Amino acid sequence: MITIFSDDHEQHSGLLEANGDVFVASPECPERANEISRTIRESGIGEMRAPRAFEDRRITAVHSPAYFRFLQQAWNDWQAEGRKGSNARPQAYAGGEMREVEPRSIAGRLGRYAFDDSAPFVAGSWRAIRRSADIALTAADIVRSEKQHVFALCRPPGHHASRERAGGYCYLNNGAIAAQFLRDAGAKKVAVLDIDYHHGNGTQSIFYQRNDVLTVSLHADPSDEYPYFSGYEDEPGEGRGQGFNINFPLPLGTKWKAYEKALQDALARTRGFAPDGLVVALGLDTFADDPTTRFGLATEDYLAMGKTISTMGLPVLTVLEGGYAVANIGRNALAFLKGIEAA
Repeated sequence: MITIFSDDHEQHSGLLEANGDVFVASPECPERANEISRTIRESGIGEMRAPRAFEDRRITAVHSPAYFRFLQQAWNDWQAEGRKGSNARPQAYAGGEMREVEPRSIAGRLGRYAFDDSAPFVAGSWRAIRRSADIALTAADIVRSEKQHVFALCRPPGHHASRERAGGYCYLNNGAIAAQFLRDAGAKKVAVLDIDYHHGNGTQSIFYQRNDVLTVSLHADPSDEYPYFSGYEDEPGEGRGQGFNINFPLPLGTKWKAYEKALQDALARTRGFAPDGLVVALGLDTFADDPTTRFGLATEDYLAMGKTISTMGLPVLTVLEGGYAVANIGRNALAFLKGIEAA
C-alpha cells in the first residue's frame, strides 16, 4: 500500500461553522489527517510519498475554469475588499429564482460558487485545496503506472464539490478528478464507489450524464441527513448516463450486517459494469462514535469492508472523504487499508 500525503493541509485551519446562533470550531480539522498519517507511519503498512504538482488542466477537466479561478482568488479578494473576519463565507446564494451571475463583490461570488456555508476560506485554504487535488492525481498516476493499491490522504475532502459549487467541507472533487485522470490515461470505464456517510452529491452531478464512469453511493437516507436534496434511489442518471448512477440510501442506525448486504449489492452492480479503474471515496464518518453522524460501524467492520471491496480484483485508489472521530480515525483508516491489502 502506498500513501500519498502532504502537510500543506495544515494551512487550511481555524475553520468555523454555525451551530445555532454561534460559530464553533469545524470538525473538519487538521487533526483528522494528521492522526491518520501518524497511524499509517507507525503501522509500517507501506511507503508514504509526497504528491507531485499536476497541470491545472487536470482539474479543469472536471471543474469549470471560472470556478477554478474563483477558488484561487477567494481569500485574496476577500481581503482586498476590506472584509473582516478569519473565515470568508457567503452573504447570499444564487438559489431559488435568482440569476446565476458573477457579482463583482467577493461576498456575492462566495454565494455564486457554493451551495452552503460549510466551506469557508481562510488564508491558507487555496494551498491546501490545490495540494489535496495533487494528492489524488499522484495516487491515480501510481495506480495507472504501478498497478498498486494507493491511498490518497486528502484534506480537505471533495465528494460534495460539483463542477462549480463548494459545500460540505469540499472545494475540489478529488475523487472525480482522479477518476477523470484514469479515463484520460486510457481506462475505458471507471467506477467510483462512495462509502461516506453522506451522499456524494458533487460526484453524482459531475458524471450524471456519462456512461463511462459509474457512480455508486452507500449513504444515510437524505430524507434524514445532509445533503437532503440528493442521493435518493430514483436518481439513475440521465441521457447517456441513464442507469449509470446508483444510490443505496440506508436508514439511520445502520450497522455492519445491513451495511454489508448493501455493499455486496453495490459491488455486484459495479462488477456488471466491468470497470478497469476503481476509485473508492472513503468516508470514516460511518463509525458508531463519530460525533456528526448516526450509523453504527465498528473498527473491525472497516477491515471487513476493505476485504469485501478487494474482491473486485482491481488496484484500488482510495480517496479520503469524511470522518470526524479524531481519536479513532487513524485505526479505522488503517483497518480499511489492511482489508484492501488482504486480497
